[in-house]
This record gives sequence, structure tokens and C-alpha cells, in this order.
Amino acid sequence: MEVKIEDGKLIIVIELQKPTPSASGKTLVVATTHGNTPTECMIDGKNVTVGLNAYIKK
Repeated sequence: MEVKIEDGKLIIVIELQKPTPSASGKTLVVATTHGNTPTECMIDGKNVTVGLNAYIKK
């Protein structure tokens, strides 16, 4: 995952994966950070943490 701040916006680039059933089985996950991931991006001297799940309906 790539994360940067540009023109006041948080830009996240994450690799897409083959749709995989979520833990509940209700959706198919197409991109995930597998929980909260600290980044190198800083706001007010603190690292930004990203938790991301992108999914599609079954």
C-alpha cells in the first residue's frame, strides 16, 4: 500500500486481489490492509494509520 498527502488529500494506492470471501461470507473482499496499518504520512506530527477494506456484494 502506498499512502501520501497531496494538495490536502490523502491518496491511498493499494493492490487489488482476486475477490475472496469476507470473514462473514456476505461480501467478496477485493483489497484490504488486514487491519490498521501505520503509514509514513504525518499530520500534526503524528503518523496516519489506515484501515481499509474494499469489497463487492456476492
